[in-house]
Amino acid sequence: MAARRITQSSINWTALAERVPENQKVYFTAFKAKSDGYLRRMMAYPEAAPKINWGYYTTHVPIQGMVDDFRKKYEALNIPYPSDNVTPQIDQQEKEALKEVQEFVKQSDARIAGYEAEIARLKSLLPFEQMTMEDFKDAYPDLALDPLNKPTFWPHTPEEQIDFNDSKVPQEEVHH
Repeated sequence: MAARRITQSSINWTALAERVPENQKVYFTAFKAKSDGYLRRMMAYPEAAPKINWGYYTTHVPIQGMVDDFRKKYEALNIPYPSDNVTPQIDQQEKEALKEVQEFVKQSDARIAGYEAEIARLKSLLPFEQMTMEDFKDAYPDLALDPLNKPTFWPHTPEEQIDFNDSKVPQEEVHH
């Protein structure tokens, strides 16, 4: 019979505990207690099955050949330790997750660079308190009022303009 023993815990509980958020500490403690209970129960059993005293049974069982037959069958019995079929799948999932994380980091770095460029651009602008209308128009051409090239109607909101088209409102309800 094949047996496999755990000599020490393969889980670094202290490193894992450092990564657990405060609101999950209770669940983590319960999980660790359950895991330790399973490990204690498994370690309570001996590594190998106890030896059978076949001589005792031979003298006390009245049926001839029965103990010898059981002994042959018992010694021929071989229960292999289950093979590990899941680890390659987990390794594959880990590789895929690592690729996804690396792609996300690359995309995040690109977004961060864009945001930093936008921050640098905003820092280079004049403060709004010191801007004139012409400075505002130069800095924000899409937001600034341009009465010469693109006149608008008061109150100068997009909804009040002639060319306004809101895709949320059905066309027959738009009033001009």
